[in-house]
Amino acid sequence: MELLENISSALKRGKAKEVEQLVQEAIDSGVSAQEILDGGLLKGMGEIGVQFKNNEVYVPEVLIAARALNKGTEVLKAKLIEEGVQAIGKVIICTVKGDLHDIGKNLVKMMLEGAGFEVIDLGVDVDEDKIIQAVKDHSPQILCLSALLTTTMNQQEVVIEALKASGLKDSVKVMIGGAPVTQSFADRIGADSYSPDAASAAEAAKAFVA
Repeated sequence: MELLENISSALKRGKAKEVEQLVQEAIDSGVSAQEILDGGLLKGMGEIGVQFKNNEVYVPEVLIAARALNKGTEVLKAKLIEEGVQAIGKVIICTVKGDLHDIGKNLVKMMLEGAGFEVIDLGVDVDEDKIIQAVKDHSPQILCLSALLTTTMNQQEVVIEALKASGLKDSVKVMIGGAPVTQSFADRIGADSYSPDAASAAEAAKAFVA
């Protein structure tokens, strides 16, 4: 449908106002919220994710596309609720204790939202007790832990051990990432997934809930 293609195209160009208008137009034309979400908004964000992974676009383009996505979903929100459209899964994300970096975390959050997840962002410098409590409160399928420093990446292991001690490890998939983090580190600490970039993280998350 041309209208959905136009939404997708406007989103990829970061045209937030245009996305808002086109989403409203689609609603007025009787297109379902699910179709607008999947065939317009999430399709566009997914394509940006692929381009980002291939180094065809960079962080600024992802940020403006994500802003356009947010504007579109704001217009669509009431109709999504009315139609009972559910997120494909629930994710908790944070940067671990002692680490104040948030750019990587925020990019992953945008890609996850762009893939159709509900994302609960605990912020930066989050200790294991707060993370455990959030997992108990929200029952997510996935927990994403970011660390940008060699001095804080071991905190990812601390969180995994705390999940085991709380009896929660089997109820949630733990995904880790950040500049110093590697696949071998993820294997060693018992993480379920390591992703080198935000687009790969979204793909891994989708595979977990498929």
